[in-house]
Amino acid sequence: MKLNMSAKYSELLKFITEEIFLVPDLAIILGSGLGDFAERFNSKRTLKTIEIPDYPPSTIVGHEGKIHLVEYYGKNILLFQGRIHFYEGYKISECILPVFIAHKLGCKKVILTNAAGGINPDFVPGDLMLANSINGMFIKKELSQLIGLSSPEAKNKLLEFENNSVRELILQSSKFIGVDIKEGIYIYTKGPSYETPAEIKFFKKTGADAVGMSTVHEAIFALYLGMETAVISCITNYAAGISNQKLSHSDVTETAEKVKDKFSSLLEEVIIRL
Repeated sequence: MKLNMSAKYSELLKFITEEIFLVPDLAIILGSGLGDFAERFNSKRTLKTIEIPDYPPSTIVGHEGKIHLVEYYGKNILLFQGRIHFYEGYKISECILPVFIAHKLGCKKVILTNAAGGINPDFVPGDLMLANSINGMFIKKELSQLIGLSSPEAKNKLLEFENNSVRELILQSSKFIGVDIKEGIYIYTKGPSYETPAEIKFFKKTGADAVGMSTVHEAIFALYLGMETAVISCITNYAAGISNQKLSHSDVTETAEKVKDKFSSLLEEVIIRL
């Protein structure tokens, strides 16, 4: 049985629609260590998520828990500075709230960003990867229970990930400003622990190029809603077993900090070209 999100989050929607008074041209969810992008703009409206009814508080370092409505080159952009993770103990219906909110505000385009571990041996920390496919084998059961992914309509919408104008804008923008961007498959795991070397070997055999603990459920839900959807991963570390380096969240945020100018320049060019 599908969950009626509008009924469950009626108070949240009432609060949001009273505070965010314009239809966003684009929504961007900012992943671990990438939240500083929101600070580059003068905000028309900033909401602290702890003040929003039924909005789960963020518990992870690098996720501020703010929603900004900003204007850049005449475009209204909705920025989620921090996301909600399944491994924090939240339900899938809570994890996809940013996408749900953006859609209810009338937004038709979304870019999901994240920090990811590089599986592809040609990737190095600091690379940016535009996902050309996503692997949600570990989350589809929960999503099916939530939104009914077994319907033919839903299945057809999921095929629209690889070809949409947002992905094309990202590729055009990267070429124009000279930012190298890789392409590859992003695979999701539930976390909260990092993957083992044995798991990474398995993921590599499935064709995965990068791994992380977010994004896929948001992307599938956005596609289900008919939103044009793109995923950008910042490769912040080698996945377990790819190198001898031990994994830590501080390394993730430090690498994201080093590439924030490249990351921000790319997103700014995308917004200009909208």
